[in-house]
Amino acid sequence: MADKKKLEFYGGEWVSFLPFVVFLALIVVTTLMWGSISDGALWLPAFLALIIAFFFVKDKRHYAEVIIEGMASKEAITPVVCWLFAGVFSRILRSSGLAAAIAGLAAGIGVGPALFTVITFVAACLFATASGTGFGTIAAAMAVLYPAGVALGCHPGLLAGIIISGAIFGDNLAPVSDTTICSATSQGVDVPGVVRSRLKYAAVSAGATIVIAVILSLVLGSGGIAMDANLSYDPMAFFMLIAVVITIVVAIKTGDIIIATTLGTVSGGVIGVLTGQFDFLQIDAADPAKGALIAVHGEGLDRTVDGILQTGLSSMLQVCILALLLFGSIAIMRAGGGDVRLLNALGSVAKTAKGAEVVTSFMVIILSTIMGLNAPAILAVGPSFAKPLSEKHGISPYRTANLLDAQSNTLVYAMPWVPGMIYTLSFASGTSAPLTAAQVTPFVIYGYVLLVVMFASIFLGIGRHDGEDKLAAKAR
Repeated sequence: MADKKKLEFYGGEWVSFLPFVVFLALIVVTTLMWGSISDGALWLPAFLALIIAFFFVKDKRHYAEVIIEGMASKEAITPVVCWLFAGVFSRILRSSGLAAAIAGLAAGIGVGPALFTVITFVAACLFATASGTGFGTIAAAMAVLYPAGVALGCHPGLLAGIIISGAIFGDNLAPVSDTTICSATSQGVDVPGVVRSRLKYAAVSAGATIVIAVILSLVLGSGGIAMDANLSYDPMAFFMLIAVVITIVVAIKTGDIIIATTLGTVSGGVIGVLTGQFDFLQIDAADPAKGALIAVHGEGLDRTVDGILQTGLSSMLQVCILALLLFGSIAIMRAGGGDVRLLNALGSVAKTAKGAEVVTSFMVIILSTIMGLNAPAILAVGPSFAKPLSEKHGISPYRTANLLDAQSNTLVYAMPWVPGMIYTLSFASGTSAPLTAAQVTPFVIYGYVLLVVMFASIFLGIGRHDGEDKLAAKAR
């Protein structure tokens, strides 16, 4: 925090985790009572968690300041702004008919649900690795490939989970990913060397993911969603791929999702109008059929704005509000010293090299899953705890960087409360197959496979000395 003043709780530092404990407890209770809840319904548990924790803090005014600073931090606002821009771009693509065109073409050349699921995973992996943005990958794939796959008869939960899996692959492996940069710099090693040394874990996990996805696709079928019997499409919709390519290329070159989606939105809007995929007034109109910018009801007292831009922005409001509330809880935990207390407690039990790797893994998994963010968790664990532990037990810094990055990407996209999951659900909400977290969480296959692969490497001692030849050469 700006003044570095510690936030004190009745009961000590562990109580700073109370907002997360209350939030998760309310989610569990609500789910057991009423079944899976929507992303918007998560606002209430997140808000009530902040209210309840208020009565356990000693300095109420400082508590309020911490919440505001957490919600107003660049860490919190950056993804929110990116989501708003990505939401509009996604809505442009969804309204253009591109998904129907892809589904129709795939069906015409004999691509079935299982193969389309694999193609979706590979495409998401490539985009995420090239651009380094997991959220950008989710936005693009959920806008185009998800509705196309559902129309082809793919299992909706599996398809969404595969899209998230591809985003995780790129977030873990991309040289320009914030997690790759944070994990490498926290251990004082070079990014290219880290990427090369972690490729084997990513490749094994990706291969296993494809096999599991094919099996599940064949076993589960369409998940009760009927395949679209009428896959006719307008070939002109394929011109919208130009906007997609522009967005991908700019994302790769700049690494900035706001710049990329801004250009994608503008180019997509122009192309959509020129090819007749939608009318110009649909872009921001209350009544596209009448071409009115503002629809006036009754005697002119009720005015509403509708259209692609408005729908795109409003579709992101739920995930944005939830993220801001969760960033408030993250700030409370940090200001209360809960994260440091947790890391110290875990660090004290590492007695061997294997134990140090296990503890490092649990540190970053727990923090990233609680926060719903991986880069901050890596920065919290890496320099102060993982690095000295690794040096003490003779573990290569390349290996530690790989553990930090891979393990922080395992569950952080899969849990019902994390921004990545809520973000995915928000894109599915406007399609023919809306989803709940319970329908997607079991199918974030790559995250679970990567978790198994990394723990297997720990217990088998594989990779513990990654990059030591490079370190020795540098020392000479």
